[in-house]
Amino acid sequence: METAHGGNELPQQLNPNNLQICIEGINLILSRWTALQMAVQNEWGGRLSRQKSENLASDILNFFAQSKGPLYIDVLEDLLFVNTGEYLNMVVEDGSIEEVAEELMILHDELLHDTFNFIEKLRKSKSASDSVAKSRAVATNMDETDGESSGDEASDMTVDEPSSRLAPKSEIMRVDEQQLQQQPETVEVEDGWTVVPSRRNQGKRR
Repeated sequence: METAHGGNELPQQLNPNNLQICIEGINLILSRWTALQMAVQNEWGGRLSRQKSENLASDILNFFAQSKGPLYIDVLEDLLFVNTGEYLNMVVEDGSIEEVAEELMILHDELLHDTFNFIEKLRKSKSASDSVAKSRAVATNMDETDGESSGDEASDMTVDEPSSRLAPKSEIMRVDEQQLQQQPETVEVEDGWTVVPSRRNQGKRR
């Protein structure tokens, strides 16, 4: 396979000296993937969501380190799709899986050539996990404030549609009886109340 580096054939495996750098780069790329960080912060995959995301990083490293032939980006995309869907309950349809796979391949290709431009760029980039955590904290504070101020008004309120942990209170819309009848899935509970299940927003573009 011809490359832009003097026509030399691309080495198939990473230099052992670059293996630790590859691990660092994988973790940096995953930390910038907003959809993944939302799944971890909100425990979409259960209490072990963080560990599952770490397992994903290990699977990616194995994909790079153990292969003895050419690597194909569509195989990596499938790995990301299966892992995030099966273990973290993510349904990613915003193109971010393809973006993450491309960044991972760029990282790997550069390290094969002992070049480090991309890893340096990643080191200077901002992690998505911090911004997701801050958004979650803001939403939690708003929930607590609203709960303290509206306790006396609960008996006069129509049932609210539940929101995700990250949804601002301003986006929560009260529904009347006509709207409840239009919802596809409602659950009847005692005393005639109707609860509308939430539709959790899945991963967004990074």
